[in-house]
Amino acid sequence: TCSHVVVMHRGRLVAAGTVTEIVADGSAFTFTVDDPHAAVGVLRDLPGVTGIEATDGVVHADLGATPRSEALSALLHAGVSVTAAGPPRRLEDAFLRLVGEEAIE
Repeated sequence: TCSHVVVMHRGRLVAAGTVTEIVADGSAFTFTVDDPHAAVGVLRDLPGVTGIEATDGVVHADLGATPRSEALSALLHAGVSVTAAGPPRRLEDAFLRLVGEEAIE
């Protein structure tokens, strides 16, 4: 267990700080939903939202300047049931976001 992290990629410093800061940094957000396909469509229609990916009932998106409350409201108004919403909590997800690479499943 650690309290601070330094993220290096290809020999250069990308980020440094507490685990909480690194994991919650940026506009990445994760939604656990009942209908990932519908959620992707709703999020895709919001201005500035990019990088939308869905796997096993979880939708990850870069909300950009779109407020998190607006994205959540749009999902709920479209009839998508959201059981959890928040920044990605895995350090691996934060690392991949910071270095601009996609996860290998």
